[in-house]
Amino acid sequence: MKDSNFLKEMNARKLWHPMAHPGAMQDAPPKIITSADGIHITDIDGHSVLDAVGGLWNVNLGYSCQPIKDAIAAQLQVLPYYSAFKGTTTDLAIELSDVVVDSFDQEGMARVFFTSGGSDSVETALKLARQYHRLRGEAGRTKFLSLRKGYHGTHFGGASVNGNPLFRASYEPLLPGCFHVPAPYAYRNPFDETDPERLGAMCLRALEEEITMQTPQTIAAMIMEPVLGAGGVIVPPETYMPGVAEICARHGILLISDEVITGFGRTGSWSGARRWGVKPDMMTTAKAITNGYYPFGAVLLSGEMAEVFESADEAAGMIGHGYTYSCHPVGAAAALACLAETQRLNVMENASARGAQLFSGLQSLAERFSVIGDVRGGAGLMCGVELVSDPATKTPLDAATAKKIFEATYEAGVMVRLSGTNLLMSPPLILGAGDVDTILAALAKGLEAA
Repeated sequence: MKDSNFLKEMNARKLWHPMAHPGAMQDAPPKIITSADGIHITDIDGHSVLDAVGGLWNVNLGYSCQPIKDAIAAQLQVLPYYSAFKGTTTDLAIELSDVVVDSFDQEGMARVFFTSGGSDSVETALKLARQYHRLRGEAGRTKFLSLRKGYHGTHFGGASVNGNPLFRASYEPLLPGCFHVPAPYAYRNPFDETDPERLGAMCLRALEEEITMQTPQTIAAMIMEPVLGAGGVIVPPETYMPGVAEICARHGILLISDEVITGFGRTGSWSGARRWGVKPDMMTTAKAITNGYYPFGAVLLSGEMAEVFESADEAAGMIGHGYTYSCHPVGAAAALACLAETQRLNVMENASARGAQLFSGLQSLAERFSVIGDVRGGAGLMCGVELVSDPATKTPLDAATAKKIFEATYEAGVMVRLSGTNLLMSPPLILGAGDVDTILAALAKGLEAA
């Protein structure tokens, strides 16, 4: 390993960082994280902080989950890789398929297709949606609907259904036939409606109108996050996701529940769809399926979808899609160990309790600091704080001050995620009550620096 002087000097000189401006990273190099333990990370200068980001929404069990590490190490010795393309597979992929499908039985899932991560899972789901309709004799169903502010990864399909221009503008033209409808974002929305239930009803009407505008027979699927994560932790009203499911079913439109963030306990339920009592047609997952220790993902399909594919003739029903690392045996080993630990520790219950504590604490901070325009949460252990310079006009806080708050929070002992003018929090689900207090205290220090 090179010494710290070399690493600091070379930081961002040759490495381009994802989701960052290359030049800006050279002018203000990113933090160099060198180790982690439990729910804490340590940087190259030895500064240890509580990781309230949970890696990137994915380290649900913290950084010291030994069963996952042991499973990865053991599998590397037995079978470090083999292909799952037509004709071969691996033992652990078969075992994992049984575990994963059974764990989503309440959502009506019956089959699984393994991927390398969240963006891969979204791309897979979009393709399978089109193929499904083609197999049923409705080849004209090619369009996709999604929510503004939604995030679905960075591949061309995912970028096309993303609802934030930040991830789209530089790469257009994107996939044709993708249309976006308003999200139930009570703080900012085109209806100037602040009541969540009324807003949810308005957004459902807007969805119906867009379906009519496009004509239902041309729409393949609607993809949505049960809770919009990267968009700022936008939690919909209770009736919203069930309403979307009903509308989609009535028009023959597949519903894809993007559970890359919300899957495996983060919302206080095994999935966001389960939390709202919805049985989607497909579910995309990744992130917490291996606790972030290995790149892996999964797409789950309903029994009805499976029947259509499996009863089709070989030429039409063949899935002409896959990844070199689909069903990776090391990833499957990691996932098996991770899911066993996730259930053994019952992190869903803790996510619910600690999420409520964090949400309440953030609301208290909002009463103290006028720079907080909105606090969002209440659906498990994921919260967002939107920063403003003027609460009356909801004017977004300038970038320099937002960065100052972020840095002061970090110096006070907690890593949060600064996304535009949002401070986002998705800590490990093994968080304790005292750890929540630590997050709130550090945030208070950060907000005092504004």
